Amino acid sequence: MRHRLKLTALICVVFSAAILPAAEFDSANLGKIRERMQAFVDQKVIAGAVTAVGSKNGLAHLEAVGLQRIETKQPMPTNALFRIASMTKPITAMGIMILQEEGKLSVDDPVEKHLPEFRGQRIVATREGDSITLKKPSRVITLRDLLTHTSGLPGGFPAGLADLYQSRQRTLAEAVLVSSQQPLDFEPGSKWSYCNAGIDTLGRVIEVASRQSFEEFLTARIFLPLAMNDTACFPTEQQSPRIAGLYDSKNGELIVANQPIVGPATGAKHPIPAGGLYSTAADLAKLYQAMLNAGQRGSTKIISPESVLTMTKVQTGDLQCGFVPGMGFGFGWAVVKEPQGVTAMISPGTFGHGGAFGTQAWVDPKQDLFVILLIQRVGLANADGSNIRRELQQLAVDAIKRTP
Repeated sequence: MRHRLKLTALICVVFSAAILPAAEFDSANLGKIRERMQAFVDQKVIAGAVTAVGSKNGLAHLEAVGLQRIETKQPMPTNALFRIASMTKPITAMGIMILQEEGKLSVDDPVEKHLPEFRGQRIVATREGDSITLKKPSRVITLRDLLTHTSGLPGGFPAGLADLYQSRQRTLAEAVLVSSQQPLDFEPGSKWSYCNAGIDTLGRVIEVASRQSFEEFLTARIFLPLAMNDTACFPTEQQSPRIAGLYDSKNGELIVANQPIVGPATGAKHPIPAGGLYSTAADLAKLYQAMLNAGQRGSTKIISPESVLTMTKVQTGDLQCGFVPGMGFGFGWAVVKEPQGVTAMISPGTFGHGGAFGTQAWVDPKQDLFVILLIQRVGLANADGSNIRRELQQLAVDAIKRTP
């Protein structure tokens, strides 16, 4: 449904982006978001949160609750930086689509065309105790396989991400070389298995095809054009004080999470294309606004409308995908096929991604809506299926004013 423009959008204090004229939302319903997020803080589920709601016309809601750091009782600001973890994956995929538009690669290219170290890869035929038998796979893996988590490369969730955070002294090239020597777990394209190593491999392909480092390419082609000035793999010394604390739960109390995944690691070389970005709600809102506008925000075009459609449609057929029922996968994006449970209030074709530390962001083109949840929690049973996500999405959808 179409939304009428409204100049009296919700007013709140922001640091890195203004509340822009947005699609018409009911301010009373948007106002309920703060109360509900504060309840999760009071229940000691989270230390704090920043939430954002908007449309293709801009932000309608941006608000912070709770604490940035429990230890210092530091209030959560709206411009706090969060480890968005696997919400990095769609941005890495966008880099691949930009390079495809420039003719520097095709998503149907064999990975070995760009990374020769993948030549001669083998697949596990049998496992018996500590012994495995290898064979030649029926075909080589492609960039498409990596984009859809159907390559068969080992290195999934959660162990794969933890390993990455603990081994950031390797360069991306060195880490991907190690992955290239691992046998595949299954025939390419035959099943879906969440794969951090596969997305990291795409990051290395970006480096080879663009002749830039992964982080330089994303900065030049996505972050700077969209004025996402607080989004980076390696926050600066000036940005670091705004990083939200990362917490776990023990005996009903929030405690500081274990150090290996807290970061940013001193002297780290590995940008983690599968999950290494830090960002803010205001920065991410610009990205999702561009996605709702067919790859463009204002006069700034990031990717083509054709690439947006290709990325955000289901590319995995009938394969069982995702961490909640009714999901498929596009290129880097999770896609809602059949709304149910935590996705019941959003439309088929909604796309987005979560992160290991509880962050979530989803874009619903049919309702002209994006919803962003930034928290920092480990130990949630399933962040994709969390009550925090469900209730925020419901309040955002309820706030949309429908035209008769």
